[in-house]
Amino acid sequence: MHSDTLPPAIFLMGPTASGKTGLAVALYAELPVELVSVDSALVFRDMNIGTAKPDRATLAKAPHHLIDIISPTEAYSAANFRNDTLRLMADITARGKVPLLVGGTMLYFKALQEGLSRLPEANPEIRAQIEHEARQVGWPMMHTRLAQIDPETAARLQPNDMQRIERALEVYRITGKTMTALHQSSGGEALPYRLLKIALVPSDRKVLHERIAQRFNQMLADGLIDEVKALKAKYPALTKDSTSMRCVGYRQALEYLAGEYDLAEFRDRGVFATRQLAKRQLTWLRGMEDLQVVDCLRSEMHEIVLQYIQQFIRIEGVIA
Repeated sequence: MHSDTLPPAIFLMGPTASGKTGLAVALYAELPVELVSVDSALVFRDMNIGTAKPDRATLAKAPHHLIDIISPTEAYSAANFRNDTLRLMADITARGKVPLLVGGTMLYFKALQEGLSRLPEANPEIRAQIEHEARQVGWPMMHTRLAQIDPETAARLQPNDMQRIERALEVYRITGKTMTALHQSSGGEALPYRLLKIALVPSDRKVLHERIAQRFNQMLADGLIDEVKALKAKYPALTKDSTSMRCVGYRQALEYLAGEYDLAEFRDRGVFATRQLAKRQLTWLRGMEDLQVVDCLRSEMHEIVLQYIQQFIRIEGVIA
């Protein structure tokens, strides 16, 4: 199908604390759009404060697809996201609306647009070998080794992200190709939509860091620690290695509750981890093509984005 005849869709991307949710809610009131959350943390039920999930009143005013869809004990992959989102986008388009996908999980955006690469199945022997090496030298050193092989993948991972570091090294040892190379040679099906991709990027990283610190302090004031206690009580199987507990703030809260450090250090670790997340998100965005970059610190951010979208969907014939 020629690109001019494809239905329109909008990506609204940006790092954490860039104002994506507030902007999306405002746009929902002004445009013929439906919102789809692109956030690997918001899929989990009962995880509200630490994920900065929109509250009930906001979701009643501006519903988001793919929020609160699974238990914290379950896992949700990029493949799950792509399958669910393609179905949702088709339904939204059939209703005469435009899908507006909003969030900060850049891997999901990439998987949706480009398809999923055909990565090899896990190999228990190679995985055991990597884990043995990690016990000898530590995961930060394994991250350094990954950076020598596949700097693009390593740049998106924290040095202690053992699961993803292990997987990237495993893929390389099985195939002789890096995760980056396999993604680039993906034979996946391209997204059958014409895209407007908007990236909210701060002109001053220090201001974003201030926002992150303020928001984490507010999460603590709103009861993040009590939320994690409630999660542990409701879902006894949860550990800090559970997929849901790898979300920023939750692993640190579990470690604090286990007595590994005091409240002040928990706060500092939570803020630092969120800043690292924002850094990785901005790294992803720098590697993306065809972006309309908007400074998320500008007071006119809303008006600028609204104008981009109005021009885009008018061209597409959705608005007369």
